[in-house]
Amino acid sequence: MRNASLLVLRIGMGAVILWFAQRQLSDPSAWIVYLPTWTQSLPVSQIGFVYLNAWFELTFGIVMMIGFYTRTAALLLALHLLGIAYTIGYNATGVRDVGLSIALLAISLYGASHWSADEFFERNRNVVLKNSD
Repeated sequence: MRNASLLVLRIGMGAVILWFAQRQLSDPSAWIVYLPTWTQSLPVSQIGFVYLNAWFELTFGIVMMIGFYTRTAALLLALHLLGIAYTIGYNATGVRDVGLSIALLAISLYGASHWSADEFFERNRNVVLKNSD
């Protein structure tokens, strides 16, 4: 049951991250209001910054959902959301992002569990090592 709950958490968190990525890619101008003022001084436009953020979330959300480099992907997403929460401050969105980052940190600490690319590659690596003896 523990492995199933970790799978549900990994897939669920990935789905949340992918939802945000899709929303940003479909209407990046709607997300500019959430950007801090320092993003105006970047060499990339604010729309470009939203696109970069969306592609980051899309990439690591998919990677985490399939369970490939799960610990790394979950940790990067947790740190990403903590950075957003810090920037947004103490409000409903900031508190939500802290909660999501804690769930991602739990995934990072435990790893992918069963039904993941990480487990598949580890199992095949062990078979190869056993056969090479």
